[in-house]
Amino acid sequence: MRILGLLLGILLLAGCAEKTPPPEKFQFTSKTLDGAEFRGDKLAGQPAVLWFWTPWCPSCNAEAETVEALAKRHDKVQFVGVAAEDQLDAMKKFVADHKMSSFPHLADLDGSVWKRFGVTAQPTFAFVSVDGSVELLIGSPTEEQLDERVSSLVPKT
Repeated sequence: MRILGLLLGILLLAGCAEKTPPPEKFQFTSKTLDGAEFRGDKLAGQPAVLWFWTPWCPSCNAEAETVEALAKRHDKVQFVGVAAEDQLDAMKKFVADHKMSSFPHLADLDGSVWKRFGVTAQPTFAFVSVDGSVELLIGSPTEEQLDERVSSLVPKT
């Protein structure tokens, strides 16, 4: 009987140690431009930057190489591109033309990920903290401003 009580206690404690579900905005599944599945809940608990862009946006085109360079420089931060408001072929061409291969890009063809994060204009950056909080920045900051903001996402150890 004592062992049964001990086992029951261990099982209850194990249940308490379960992770809390990620915030609702991270509870989505999308497809990358290559057709692979991408689960938003994988972003919860880690620093991340979501870059919301469109292929026809002049500002997005102007900052694409900067975003790629930042993603390579900040390997402790998960970058994700979220393309919308165009066709898949145009999105793929944008990524190829700007040689943006260091992070995944989502084909948000129905705009559902944009809506989930409250994005209404492009470009927009969503800075995701380890605690799951999200701060949106609409527009095109300088490379220095972006670098500083991305650096602040990584907890100091």
